[in-house]
Amino acid sequence: MTAATPTVRTYDVIAFGDEVPGIMALVAASREFNRRTGRRMRGLLMFKGNSPDGVGGHLVRGGLAYLDRSCVPLEVRRSLNLPTFGDPSSLYKELLQRVGVVQIALDRIKANEVLRKMLSEAGVDILSRIEIAAVLKEGANLTGIVTSRGETYLARQFIDATVNAELAQAAGVQKLQGFGTFGLPDSELPVTLVFESEGLSIQRLKDLELAYLRRLTNPNDSEAQRYINIAAGSNPDLAQFFRRDLVDAQGNLKTMYVGQDFIDIRCRALSIVYHAFRGKRLVLADSGAILDQANIACFPGNRLSWNALLCYTTGAEAEALARNAARPTAAMLEEVSFIERWLKSCGATRVRPMLELYIRHAGNVTEAVEPLSGARMMEGGVLASEALGTFGYHLDVRGGITGLGARAAEKGISNITFHTPPLFNIGIRHALMQSVPNLAVVSPASGFDGYACAAGRIVEFNVAVGQGVGIAAAIALNSNRNLADILNREVRQVLVQTGQLPKIYGRGNVFEASRLQAFEGVMIA
Repeated sequence: MTAATPTVRTYDVIAFGDEVPGIMALVAASREFNRRTGRRMRGLLMFKGNSPDGVGGHLVRGGLAYLDRSCVPLEVRRSLNLPTFGDPSSLYKELLQRVGVVQIALDRIKANEVLRKMLSEAGVDILSRIEIAAVLKEGANLTGIVTSRGETYLARQFIDATVNAELAQAAGVQKLQGFGTFGLPDSELPVTLVFESEGLSIQRLKDLELAYLRRLTNPNDSEAQRYINIAAGSNPDLAQFFRRDLVDAQGNLKTMYVGQDFIDIRCRALSIVYHAFRGKRLVLADSGAILDQANIACFPGNRLSWNALLCYTTGAEAEALARNAARPTAAMLEEVSFIERWLKSCGATRVRPMLELYIRHAGNVTEAVEPLSGARMMEGGVLASEALGTFGYHLDVRGGITGLGARAAEKGISNITFHTPPLFNIGIRHALMQSVPNLAVVSPASGFDGYACAAGRIVEFNVAVGQGVGIAAAIALNSNRNLADILNREVRQVLVQTGQLPKIYGRGNVFEASRLQAFEGVMIA
């Protein structure tokens, strides 16, 4: 009997990781390749998750239904007649329209169907449950991926859409763990295990929060005051902080904001009550997991998707979780069981955790063609003449960066907060690798320095980058070049020619940019 011939398949572009920006990169590459050549591009999407559970990374298998959207100041919107969230990239608008997103809430079931349809239209093959055993290289260039099953997949251009730049690491690209960019490799943003509830209506939740707010702000309600003390771990200063946070500057109760398809929980009332029920401090580093102020996506039939359960994670743990296909740990699942009991006591009929974690960040590669810092974002990003789009977002590090304040204090810096969200023009050069020139990293692990990953981790931004990288891949294929050789203006030219260029409205904030530049200049390792 002769041995079976090892499988070797050849493609034009391979993406490893099925986060939505990577999928959009493949779609953009296929469309532009077809426009240029009249031929169908050979594309492959490979990822560690299980395809029957859904395609679309943390938005689908992780169920992160509450989309973080671009923050555009009112005066900019009025001057350019822009809608609430500005003018996103054409592929992001197409995705939201096809899924049927009203404002914020992305239905994971519909998203899976739409993403599969877009990949099918683009002629992209899908391979799931893939582990990288080895990579093949010719000189600096990546030429292939060998899987743990012994199969080999060859391509000319590669896209890494994993949160931890896993393919890039395998190809020899250097990556800093955690917030190594700040000299804090052991520190990392918390991960979230999204859960869905059924049977608990928006009105019931509003009424519940209001009732607890009235009790918690009543100093004569001894039981409610006991709830606060339990959540504060009997720390009087923390208890007082919690009490102050229940009202706004005018003394009004900070009740939840209910939008068309979402809820923003503005205070810790529900968190305090849950933590009293749990008997655990409402402090992430102490308790390991907290029920934070929730962002909730709302769907018909009283189905609510909660981005609320924050789980403390170190840099090494975030990397390990990402390599383990983002599967939640037993401790995380146990915490959801307590949330289930509590929410059912509030009226929910069903509570279920998602299959995968939302890993916000897991380090950054260090070999980008043009690294992108927080200060550069605050300055307005790439030149308007090169821009592929515009994005705005708070430099929000939800859960905090352990040790950042102490490290800054050692260097004589007392203020580490930057409240003004940058509004910056988008390019692709921070996603292109110098050391492996036919590879792009389109994810929170791209070439972000300092605070840049706070805005750079958001899907809406990375889809715009992914669309640009996809177009760059098609240009590279057609001109026999590497991704790293493609300039922003070449991609912009295609967007103009095809009527896909969104409005460009990046704004520099000179004062905050200089302050942030000074901070990052001292802090970046």
